Amino acid sequence: MTLIQLADVPLGRLLVVAGHLAGQRWNRYLADEHGLTQAGMATLLALAEHGELPHRRVAEACFVRPATLTGIVDTLERDGLVERHRDDTDRRSVNLTLTTAGRERVAALTAAIRSGQPLTSVDADPAKAAVIRQFLLEVIGSDEAPGGAAGGPTC
Repeated sequence: MTLIQLADVPLGRLLVVAGHLAGQRWNRYLADEHGLTQAGMATLLALAEHGELPHRRVAEACFVRPATLTGIVDTLERDGLVERHRDDTDRRSVNLTLTTAGRERVAALTAAIRSGQPLTSVDADPAKAAVIRQFLLEVIGSDEAPGGAAGGPTC
């Protein structure tokens, strides 16, 4: 039996593995450094961008169902990052808003996201980073199925 070396794995499969590992590392970073899940971060960023919003609108902005958002907001409210307020004009509606601590958490997240800190020694080189960026943008923007017109599967 021949073992496959990582260097021999097709580029498409490497991209899938790298994306999976990067996602795991990002989620661990969010939890360890900011005490958040991906869904919690999305909720805070939506409120930071739009200000006070009804629960349903935040759910739409975060691409989750209102019932799913309830648990996310429970956690954020418990942590002092979000507050719920009944709408004065419609008592059935609940509005969500960031607290001062929530705004501070968003500022810390935004600073981390915008830091531009390289992930590897390769993307620390601006020329190589430009090639990687172009590649990723083309992969993201492509509507080709794996193995498109150019040949067989790449994963």
